[in-house]
Amino acid sequence: MKADSLMTEVILTHPHQFLGKIQLDWRPQPGNYIELAGQTYAVLESHHHYRYQIGGYCLNKISLYVQIAQPPTEKSLLDGCWIVGDINCRFNANSEILRCAVNPEGPCQNCRFFDIKN
Repeated sequence: MKADSLMTEVILTHPHQFLGKIQLDWRPQPGNYIELAGQTYAVLESHHHYRYQIGGYCLNKISLYVQIAQPPTEKSLLDGCWIVGDINCRFNANSEILRCAVNPEGPCQNCRFFDIKN
């Protein structure tokens, strides 16, 4: 176990199910993807749990609330964040989780709703 790794609980949102505990050396945020037992999950929520030690509180563990997902093949960098889909389309949601309103499952390539932003 690395010194900077942190115990992370993974909880499936629907149906509510505890998937297990893993050690991570990074802190996933909503919109990130993790892989557990060969399955890819999208992180929906991240809850931090602290404990008091002499001198103050320290991060003790993280609970991730996830849903089963396919990792996106289309990503665009926007203002330092990776978003799903083609940012040139006016329907793009500019989100790390949702591609767009009219074709959320994608792909953007050859989408009949694709419309260049003005």
